[in-house]
Formats: sequence, structure tokens, C-alpha cells
Amino acid sequence: MEEFVTYLIEHGISISTMESCTSGLLASAITDTEGASAIFKGGFVTYSNEAKIRQGVPAEVIGTFGVYSPQTAEAMAEACRMAYQAQIGVGVTGTTGNTDPSNADSVPGEVFYAVLWGEEKRNCRLELATRGRSRHELKRDIVRAVSETLREMMWQRRSAAETAGIPARKQNIL
Repeated sequence: MEEFVTYLIEHGISISTMESCTSGLLASAITDTEGASAIFKGGFVTYSNEAKIRQGVPAEVIGTFGVYSPQTAEAMAEACRMAYQAQIGVGVTGTTGNTDPSNADSVPGEVFYAVLWGEEKRNCRLELATRGRSRHELKRDIVRAVSETLREMMWQRRSAAETAGIPARKQNIL
């Protein structure tokens, strides 16, 4: 994550998060890099449906697609990006342990996350083996997967800028 955050700092690109099943661990990983306050605009931990809706996720999205869905992850990413006026928004939703009795679409180990970076978006689904594993171990796996997606997106942007002949220090690609 440090390489990615350093890239954001060097290029003045801001990021925000809305997390459910990771409970803020992604925000914590981002802010582990010194200087992250320059680019991390803020994050929401929205463990309940109500919290997601209060922070800007349309109730219709949750009602139509379920709280554990790529559509909800994307709505979370968009809501946090808009709330903090960040260039990147990340939304994470899923079930890390037992089936959630409050939500019929709960499948243990199924996680959805979305990254919105400028006009680009990525929707991803993870299936994690939960048996014999702690919730914290599962959260770390999710954060690793999100981190890898963010790094991939960063490298694609770097490659595109280099192909276009933009010097590394001027690659403020939104």
C-alpha cells in the first residue's frame, strides 16, 4: 500500500473510503504511510444498511440489488467520493463471518468492492474461505485484494502516461 499512497501524494490525487466488512482497516492501511493526510480525505465505516443510506448510498440500490452486491459497493464508492470531493472512492461490502440475519443476501466469505478513479471503475468480487479463520484475518485478505487493485490501476495510469511521453513528475492523471 505504501507505494500506492506515495504515488498519490507525489501526484496530488485524493482518496476516500466507505467500508462495511473491513471496519476501517482499509483507511488504516492507507494512513499507515507518512504524509497520507495530504491525500486521504476521510472515510466512513458503515456497518449497517442505515449507516450506508445516511452517508449517501441510495436505499433503492440496497433494496433492489441487496446490500452485498457490486451495485452497492459502487454506490458506496461514489457516495464517499462525492462526500469528500475525492478523485478516488473505494466501497467495500460483504460478509466475513456467519450469515447476516438482517440481510437475506448474506453469503459468508462473499465480498464486493468497487474503485472509482476519475472515469474508470472496477467492480470486484471475492470468495474467501472462512472456516477456521478469524474475522481479522479475512479483513486483512480483503484489504490486500483492494490494495492490489489500486496498485494495478496506478500502474496502468503510469504506463499510459509514459506511452504519451509525460514525464513521471507531471503525471497527475485523474
